[in-house]
Amino acid sequence: MSGAVRFEAEAEDGVEAEGGVGRVGVATAPVHHGEILQGVFPHRGRPTRGLVTLPCTVHTTRASFVPVRGGELTVSPARKTKALRAARLAVEACVPPGWAPVGGHLELSGDVPLRRGFGSSTSDVLAAVLAVRDALAGPLSREEIARIAVRAETASDSLMFDGSTVLFAQREGEVIEDFGRRMPAVRVLGFGARPEDGGGGVDTLALPPAAYDGTERARFAELHTMLREAVRTGDAALLGAVASASTDINQRHLPIPRLDGLRAVARETGALGIQAAHSGDIAGLLYDPADPDAEARTARAGRLLHHIGIHEQWTFTTGD
Repeated sequence: MSGAVRFEAEAEDGVEAEGGVGRVGVATAPVHHGEILQGVFPHRGRPTRGLVTLPCTVHTTRASFVPVRGGELTVSPARKTKALRAARLAVEACVPPGWAPVGGHLELSGDVPLRRGFGSSTSDVLAAVLAVRDALAGPLSREEIARIAVRAETASDSLMFDGSTVLFAQREGEVIEDFGRRMPAVRVLGFGARPEDGGGGVDTLALPPAAYDGTERARFAELHTMLREAVRTGDAALLGAVASASTDINQRHLPIPRLDGLRAVARETGALGIQAAHSGDIAGLLYDPADPDAEARTARAGRLLHHIGIHEQWTFTTGD
């Protein structure tokens, strides 16, 4: 997949940046809700870590970039160092050879919780790169943005590939497989899966990569095939089965407390499956939005989650 990404870019027409370098660029970037599938898959002749994320509409990141002459780049809030690195790399990619150095100020805002599994770092990075691209009218493709994201944050999610479902090598910034269309829509009852941690979350880069055994690796091949079929046919139930199987595998590496209780809630309410962030503390029960009882099932599941001590909850439907 190539060409310009389709995420929102709302540059203010006619508003020139200070010093006449480009214009004020603005953009927004979404988040994801953890993974549908994560594991190890063949890519370029070797086993490669890869993932398929679940789109999410609950949170968003907004960025503005004001380019100026000179090489200094700044960011607000100052702690957003990964986004600052991404902006610097994006400027280098967008500025034509022979131009004088371009710096500027990047400002980020949004409501994305950190270290939960929403892909907050990638959302920051993507918004930053898109704002720079908008300001400087750069020709960055999705693939180039993915490579910038990995350079900026070591491991990236696949938020820049919004038009299709992709199996993404998060540490290489490469697409292992593009499934060619969006995944089937699902109604998601999301929740904080580790309430005893107080929502403290997980430091993704500090988390040791999962050491998958031979049985798990063989299972990933089966789930890869199942997911390809689920996307091809729009089969939400098969998508839910893949998510549940991936969650079960991840239980050996980053366990969810009370998973048996969650499975019971899923059975009692007719959920399609259980989905989890493989390096975070959020999870979700998946329902078929075409089911006329989807809202009632979701509401009942929410009450049952309260009964087992899970009170932090939210809902959304993918594709909304």
